[in-house]
Amino acid sequence: MAAIYGLAIGDALGYPTEFLDIAQLTSRYGSWRQLELPIRSGVARVSDDTQMTLAVIEALADVVDGGGVASLTAATAEPALRARFVAWLRSPDNNRAPGRTCLDACAALERGVPWQEATVMASKGCGANMRVTPVGLLPGLTAEQRAGTAQLQAALTHGHPTALAASDLTAHAVWLLTHNCHPSELLPRLRHYGRSARRTYHGDWLGDLARRAGAADPADFIAHGWDETLAALDTVSAALDHPDPERDPCAVAGAGWIAEEALAAALYCFLLFPEEPVAVVQRAAFSSGDSDSVAALAGAFAGASVGGSAWPADWLRALEYEAQVRPLVVPWNSGNPKSYRGTPPPPPGRRA
Repeated sequence: MAAIYGLAIGDALGYPTEFLDIAQLTSRYGSWRQLELPIRSGVARVSDDTQMTLAVIEALADVVDGGGVASLTAATAEPALRARFVAWLRSPDNNRAPGRTCLDACAALERGVPWQEATVMASKGCGANMRVTPVGLLPGLTAEQRAGTAQLQAALTHGHPTALAASDLTAHAVWLLTHNCHPSELLPRLRHYGRSARRTYHGDWLGDLARRAGAADPADFIAHGWDETLAALDTVSAALDHPDPERDPCAVAGAGWIAEEALAAALYCFLLFPEEPVAVVQRAAFSSGDSDSVAALAGAFAGASVGGSAWPADWLRALEYEAQVRPLVVPWNSGNPKSYRGTPPPPPGRRA
C-alpha cells in the first residue's frame, strides 16, 4: 500500500512541474526541498499515471478475487486489462494529458482487435511501466506470473521490447524492496535478474508479438529490450559513483519519456535518498523531463522500501482516488511485509 501511495504522491507532485525546465521550476518553487504536495480544495490531483495504475489494480483484482492468484494467466489477465484500459479511455476523468500511445492503443483495444494488433509496436514510452507497480505488490505470484503479467500489461499498449523489459524490471524492483532488499543491494540484484532473463521470451503471455514485430527469433527480440534496460542501470551506477543531489536528475539519468529512462531516473532519485522518501519524490518531481512519471516510480520505490511510515498523513488523506484504491489493495498487504511496518493506515481520504 505504501508503494501505491508513494506512486500517487510522486505523480501529484510531478503533475504541475512537468514541461518546466529547471530555471522555471526554481523561479516558481525555489529549492526542490521546498516542493509541497499541491492540495486544492482538500485534494491532491493526480495524472493519468495514477489513473492507469488504478486500472491495473482493478484488473488484477477482477481476476484474483474470483479465482485466487493461481488463476492469473494470460487468458484471464488480458481481457481484464483490456476492459479496465478501455474504461479508463472513456472515463470523463481522462483529461490529464494522457499519452498518445495509450490513447491510440486503448482505442484499438475497444474495437476488439487482438491486442498484438492494437499495440503501438514501435513505442517504448514510459506509459508501459509507470503503471506496473501493482504487479510487483500482488502477493503469491510465481516469478513467471509476475514477469508475464508485467510484460503483458505493458504490451497491450507499448509493443517495443524495451517497454516489456523495463516494465518487468520495474515490477521486480518493487517486489525486491517489499521483501527486504536493502537499497545498497538493489542495482546488483536488478542487474542479475535482467541478465538471467535476457533471452527469455514469455511466449505463453506474449504470443506472436515478436513475429508481428518482424523478429526472426523471439529470444533476439526480447534480448534487445533487456540490453537497453541494462544499459540504463549502468547509467544509474555511474551517476551514483559521483552523486550530486542538486543536479537535475533527468540530466543525469535520462529525461524519462521512454521506459528505461523513467526507470533509471526514478532509481537514481530513490538511491540518492533511500531513507528519506519525501526527499525522493521532491527531487524526482523537481526535474526537467517527464516529472510526474519519474516521481511516480521513485515514490513507488521509496514506499516499497520504507513502508507505511514513509508519507505525511495529511498528504495521504488528500490523495485523489485514495478511497477507491484502499479496499482493492489492503487485502494484498499480508503478502508484503513492508506495507505498513506496524503503522496503521490513515483515515479514508476524499476523492475529486
